[in-house]
Amino acid sequence: MRMTFYGATATVTGSKTLVEAGDVRMLVDCGMFQGFKTLRERNWAPLPFDPGSLDAVLLTHAHIDHSGALPLLTRNGFKGTIWATAATADLCEVLLLDTAHLQEEEARYRNRHGATKHKPAVPLYTVQDVKACLKHIKRVPLDGVVQLDEGVQARFTPAGHILGASSVAIEYQGKTALFSGDLGRDDDLVMLPPATGQKADWVVIESTYGDRLHPDLNAIEKLGDIVRRTAARGGVVIIPAFAVGRTQGVLYALYRLRQAGAIPDMPVILDSPMGISATGLYERHRAEHRLTDEECEGIRHMTRFVRDVEESKALLSQRYPMIIVAGSGMVTGGRVLHHIAHYGPHSRNSIVLSGFQAGGTRGASLVAGATSLKMFGEYVPIRAEVVQIEGLSAHADQAGLLAWLKALGKVPEHVFINHGEPQAADTLRLRVGEDLGWNASVPDYKDAVDLS
Repeated sequence: MRMTFYGATATVTGSKTLVEAGDVRMLVDCGMFQGFKTLRERNWAPLPFDPGSLDAVLLTHAHIDHSGALPLLTRNGFKGTIWATAATADLCEVLLLDTAHLQEEEARYRNRHGATKHKPAVPLYTVQDVKACLKHIKRVPLDGVVQLDEGVQARFTPAGHILGASSVAIEYQGKTALFSGDLGRDDDLVMLPPATGQKADWVVIESTYGDRLHPDLNAIEKLGDIVRRTAARGGVVIIPAFAVGRTQGVLYALYRLRQAGAIPDMPVILDSPMGISATGLYERHRAEHRLTDEECEGIRHMTRFVRDVEESKALLSQRYPMIIVAGSGMVTGGRVLHHIAHYGPHSRNSIVLSGFQAGGTRGASLVAGATSLKMFGEYVPIRAEVVQIEGLSAHADQAGLLAWLKALGKVPEHVFINHGEPQAADTLRLRVGEDLGWNASVPDYKDAVDLS
């Protein structure tokens, strides 16, 4: 068995690992790069392997940094099957179509306003590319086992994090390579804990929070403090949030605050067509999360759902306190840009960053104290209060990652640490070596490892 790392090295985006087992060539995840320009440019470069040579893609979950390059794969010759759990398949349809739509919309905007260095600006891929890609997705059987070849099988087990998220174990000739995918938290507001106890000879584990612990604070109470403070100023609370996972966690936190009478009775608006569709899927797949029927109904009753573009634009003319949840979670695109461009320059308003912000994103700039952001070709001053609440993250922290490793059914021969910023990944490597006494390393881009 052989692995080559084509993404999520020294970054939390662009997850792609090529696995060769016997005659089977498969890709674990096929994500889009985000953040620094040097990373984003990889999305436009030719794929570093031949898509037509692949037999399958094993998709751990639907977030764009894990699934967002699938339309590029199929457009460039992939003919195989994309294996995903039922919830992941449902979410991919929502996320990929919306991502393509936003790219087409942004290209049109830039061409219309001349805000582009490329003439004309074009989307990375189109809605038609996504529709062609979706035809390749096949749902994993209920037992989680996919037979890829006579001697090669993949086993999907729940990873928490978001709906459908899985760890994936590839078994070949009595040996197993286990990919953690993005691991959730034992105490997540919405999702159930990740499954533990898998046996593997080699492990590839994410390290988004590999160098830190989630703060020992009540994230819901902190969110309530910010909302009350902003409402007292007559301001608007803008919450950038990923459409899947983070949005549902934020809405549940606001629902809890509203039920407790801890925040004013002000409008809660979800301005995200993708987030609205994803929230509906959380109701369809209720067995995979903690929320009750009553809580799902309460969130729906509390929230005003905005799909229409004109209705979204109308929010910019409102003068009363409200809470707007909109994508994207790292302020890399989507409707939240328009809200931050409009409300960000005013000190009465607040911007709440509800989780990890990758280097090179506007979200990371806000966390670092940026006084202006470049949006739509010009710099916009930021005078709004900016607060980061990491307690709402759907990722396991360092302690959670180590606990998941300790719970494995056997000591692996080696642990490969990816999907983390350099410091986070290397810190986790040290902890795995020092605390567990296991062999661990951090692969670099295009590193190939012969597991045999």
